[in-house]
Amino acid sequence: MDAELSVVPGNEAECADLQALFGTRGPASRCQCQRYKLAPRESFASVPAEVRADRLRRQTDCGHPQADATSGLVAYLASEPVGWCAVEPRPRYDGLVRVYKVPWAGRAEDPADEGVWAVTCLFTRAGFRRRGISRELALAAVGFARARGARALEAYPMTTTATIAEELHVGTVDTFAAAGLRKVSSPTPRRVVMRIDY
Repeated sequence: MDAELSVVPGNEAECADLQALFGTRGPASRCQCQRYKLAPRESFASVPAEVRADRLRRQTDCGHPQADATSGLVAYLASEPVGWCAVEPRPRYDGLVRVYKVPWAGRAEDPADEGVWAVTCLFTRAGFRRRGISRELALAAVGFARARGARALEAYPMTTTATIAEELHVGTVDTFAAAGLRKVSSPTPRRVVMRIDY
């Protein structure tokens, strides 16, 4: 790990740093890490980007280091925000629980189990990729979930090229394997469920 790289809970990051990470163009700026947070009958078209950005600020509780909970981790290289990892109890991702089939295919899982946490987004800003930042974020997510009482942590990476996985912000199998997660199922040709039990 680069000596100048650090990872902090989202509530310890400044809101301006969070928005610098998500930017003003590209998939991250449009999503604002809300893909699995949209309510029933909501869509990206029906919820403006500025509303999604406000929701992200509230979910992370950015700028409030004393907050009890947050929805992710922010990586800094020196003082520059360079990476994001969405990690929290799996039931908090309403869309993941309600409509997304990957986590449940072929497994007897209780979607409401608060003891299982999930990583749903993992990305590094353009210009900072290929430096191991995603691996450090995945490793930090393992410790973050464990320290907050998780019994297990899951991730749903792509089996395709690292470039495509970076564009989709889901991480790669190798990234999560390096953090100690193991493959538990392959529900689609391109998607893997990985998990670590504590």
